[in-house]
Amino acid sequence: MPVPRRFLPPLSMLTAFEAVARLGSVTEAAAELDLTQGAVSRQISKLEEHLGVALFVRQRKRLILTSAGTAYATEIRDAISRIANATVRLQSNPEGGTLELALLPAFGTHWLAPRLPAFLSAHPGIAVNLATRMAPFDFAQDRFHAAIHFGSDDWAGTGSMHLMNEDVVPVFSPNLADPKTLKAGDIARLPLLHLETRPKSWARWFARHDVAAPSQAGMGFDQFATMLKAASFGIGVALMPRYLVDQDLREGKLATLANTEMTNSGAYFLVWPESHADYPPLQAFRAWLTTQI
Repeated sequence: MPVPRRFLPPLSMLTAFEAVARLGSVTEAAAELDLTQGAVSRQISKLEEHLGVALFVRQRKRLILTSAGTAYATEIRDAISRIANATVRLQSNPEGGTLELALLPAFGTHWLAPRLPAFLSAHPGIAVNLATRMAPFDFAQDRFHAAIHFGSDDWAGTGSMHLMNEDVVPVFSPNLADPKTLKAGDIARLPLLHLETRPKSWARWFARHDVAAPSQAGMGFDQFATMLKAASFGIGVALMPRYLVDQDLREGKLATLANTEMTNSGAYFLVWPESHADYPPLQAFRAWLTTQI
């Protein structure tokens, strides 16, 4: 629920307070804001009156932040910086904007990156900044407008859009086993490679093929890329999303079972905080994604 506007102090009070808190001097704050010292002092007094809280302790001609003032200054400084940055972005790119997107490294590299030039070409005013995140995070504490995440549609306080299911197949080096004769039951006797974020993938795959899952542990990895490399070197068998290995399978660098069925291990979602749902670059990105999936 939005906070009533009557609780919001005027920006002139906040900028005067932030400048004094940062610079530690009314004189320097007045010079920075192009105001008189008296005007700055009056703005701070009005802000304290508005809040009903002492922000500074006055010692002779010095203003020393109280503990409440220190905490308030930290949050106000961040808010003012966001307003300033938003203003600069608008002035430099009035027809577009910036989309800050968090995504998973494998999905970003192999699925999104090859398609992203088409989005940028269709929306030349929008800049996209990408950063990898391996697990859900707090949108309130980070800068992102949206994230591409794997799992289920259960990220609190967000809107979401289903992108695709993750269908996996077992892949291995042709030097490890003969794909023409290998059966699902034979996989259980080969070294298995495991992804930390998909701890139940092999159990689901064996159950889907009516094979008892082996009890011994296998080598673990934190990312698809390193696990795929290990599989290509013949270290073991990896369960990989089909979109990541199609080319290697076509080129014969990797092999899979002759008649294997893909197993659904979860889904990818675009998620965004409800407060950003109407942000124009995000709206454009969502609309474009519907044409890609």
